[in-house]
Amino acid sequence: MADIVAIGREHLAAGGAEALSLRAVARDLGVVSSAVYRYVASRDELLTLLVIDAYDELGDAVDAAVDAVDAADHRARFFALGRAVRAWARAEPARYGLIFGTPVPGYHAPAERTTQPGTRVVLTLVRILVEAHRAAALDEATEVPTTAGLVGDLDRIRAEISADLPDDVLARGLFVWPALFGAVSFEVFGQYGTDTFTDPESLFDHHLALLARTAGFRPTSR
Repeated sequence: MADIVAIGREHLAAGGAEALSLRAVARDLGVVSSAVYRYVASRDELLTLLVIDAYDELGDAVDAAVDAVDAADHRARFFALGRAVRAWARAEPARYGLIFGTPVPGYHAPAERTTQPGTRVVLTLVRILVEAHRAAALDEATEVPTTAGLVGDLDRIRAEISADLPDDVLARGLFVWPALFGAVSFEVFGQYGTDTFTDPESLFDHHLALLARTAGFRPTSR
C-alpha cells in the first residue's frame, strides 16, 4: 500500500489527478494490474488514499511547527501554523492542489474517511484560539453584527468541535481560516502573476500579521 501511494504521488505530480491510472501504477510497480486491484479497488479509491495522505502530512507538518513554539506565545504559534501551511504547499503543489484546488470531475471524497484528516489544521487553529482566550490574551473585536442564521451556525459548530469560544472569537477564526488558505492558494496557483511581488515570503508574513490582528492575537511582551 505504501508503494502504491508513493507511486500515486509521483503520477499526481507528473500528470495531475485526472491522469491517475491504476494500470500505470501497476506498470511502475512491475506487477499486473489485477494485483493492484486486490489492494485498491478503483481510481477513486486511489484518489481517496492520496487525499488522506496529503491531509495527514500537512497536519503533521503544522502540528510539529506549532508544538515547537512556546505555548504561551499564541501569536507566534499562529504564525508557525501559517508558515507551515505555506511551506508544505510550496513543496507539494500537486498534492495541495488535490485537496484545496479544483475538484476532480466525477470524484467525491467520502466524508467518513476524509473529514477527520481534512479538519486537522483548522482544529489546530481553534486550539490556539481557545488557549489564547483562556489566557485572556486576545484583544476585543470590533463589533460586527451577526444574523440569527449565523449565530445558529456558530452554536452548531461550537458544539461539533467542542470549542469553548464566544461568538466573536469563533467568527473571527472562521474568517482567518479561509483567508489564510486563500493567501497560500494565490501564491501556489500563480494568481498574483509572475512579476507582481519580488518577495512573496514577506508578503505572506504581512498577511499573517493582518490575520493575527483580526483574530486578536497580541504580541508577547518579551
